[in-house]
Amino acid sequence: MYATFYELFQKLFGIDIPALSLIKVFGFFFALAFLVAAYFLASEFKRLEKAGFIPSWTEKTIIGGGVKWSEVLINAFVGFVLGYKILFALLNWSDFIRNSEAYIANTNGNMLGGLLGALLYGAYVYYNQKKAALPQPKVIEAQVYPHTRVFDLVILAAVFGILGAKFFSFFEYWDVFLQDPIGHLLSFSGLNFYGGLIVAAIALAVYAKRKNIPLLRFMDSTAPALIIAYGVGRLGCHFSGDGDWGIVNSAPKPSFLPNWLWALHYPNNVAREGVPIPGCEGPYCFVLDPPVYPTSVYEFFMALAIFGILWSLRKKLTPIPGILFAIYMVLNGIERFCIETIRVNDRYDVLGFQLSQAQSIAILLVTLGIILGIFVYQRSKKNPLGTV
Repeated sequence: MYATFYELFQKLFGIDIPALSLIKVFGFFFALAFLVAAYFLASEFKRLEKAGFIPSWTEKTIIGGGVKWSEVLINAFVGFVLGYKILFALLNWSDFIRNSEAYIANTNGNMLGGLLGALLYGAYVYYNQKKAALPQPKVIEAQVYPHTRVFDLVILAAVFGILGAKFFSFFEYWDVFLQDPIGHLLSFSGLNFYGGLIVAAIALAVYAKRKNIPLLRFMDSTAPALIIAYGVGRLGCHFSGDGDWGIVNSAPKPSFLPNWLWALHYPNNVAREGVPIPGCEGPYCFVLDPPVYPTSVYEFFMALAIFGILWSLRKKLTPIPGILFAIYMVLNGIERFCIETIRVNDRYDVLGFQLSQAQSIAILLVTLGIILGIFVYQRSKKNPLGTV
C-alpha cells in the first residue's frame, strides 16, 4: 500500500523523487472522484437542458462597482494563511516532505511569510477592482445553465460532504475521536460515506431550490455521478490502506481468483494497523496478519456495475423524473448492506439484530428509495410529459 506517490513510484518504478510525498494517494483518488462525478453530472445536465427538462436562470452582475473591501480582506486572509504555511514549508523543506500532513494541520508557520502573502494578495485584488471601477457601474444580465456551474456544485458537495462525513464518524468512532479530537478532525481517514451523502444532499437540494432547478430532475442527474465517484473513492481507500477493509479471510482461495481479489495483508497501510514489519523504517511499517477481505475493491466493482445500470437506464426513464434516483438509493443501500457483512465495523443492537451504523442507514435508504419510486411512478401517470 502507498501513503503517497513517493512510495508508489519508489516501489513500482524504483524512482526516488521525495517531492512526490506531497501527493497523497488517498487525496489523489478523492479529488479524482469529484472530477469524474463532475464530468458525468455535466453530461446529464446538458442532455436534460437540451430536452427542455432543466431550465436556465438569470443572474445579474455588477460591472465596475469599485473596491469591495470585504473581498479584499477575505483574499488578504487567504494570502496570509498561504504565505504563513508556504514560506515555513520552504524553509523546512526536508522535514516538510516527510510529514506534510502534520505541517499543514498544526499552527506552525512563518509570520513574515503570512504578512507578505496578505499584503500581496490583498493588494492584487484591490488593484484589479480599482482598475475595473467605472464612473457609472453597469448591471449585466446573463442566462446561466446548470452545466456551467457543475464545479460550484462539486465544491459545495465536497465541503458539506466532508463536514457530514466527519460529523457522522464522530459517533461511529467515538472512542478514537476522544483520544485525539483535533487529529481525527483534520484527518481524511475515518470518513463516513452516508454522513457525507446526507449532508451534501441537503446542501445541493437547497442550491437547486434557490436556482429553481426541478428537484427530481436534479436528483436524477446526480445519481450516476454519485455512484461512480463512490467507486473511485474506494480505490483510494484500497491503495492507501486506510482501514476500510474486511474481516479476516482464512478460507481457502478459489483457484480462479488472484490473491489481490481474495485476501490481502495491506502492508504499509496508512491506518497503521496490524503487526510491525521486520526491518522496515518509516511511519507505516505495519501489515495485517492474517489477511482480510479487500472490501474496497469489491465496492469499486459493485459501484461500477450500478453505474452501468443507471447510465443505461437514464434515457429510457426520462419520462419519470425521480425514478433514477430512487433506483440509485435502492441499489446503493443493497450494495452497502451486503458489503458490511464482511467489513470491519462496530455493531449495534437494532430491534434484536446486530447491525453496523451503515447497515441501519442502508435499510432506511432502500425503504425510502422504494417509497420514492412508487410516488414518482404514480405521479408520472398524472403528468405523462414528465416535466416535473
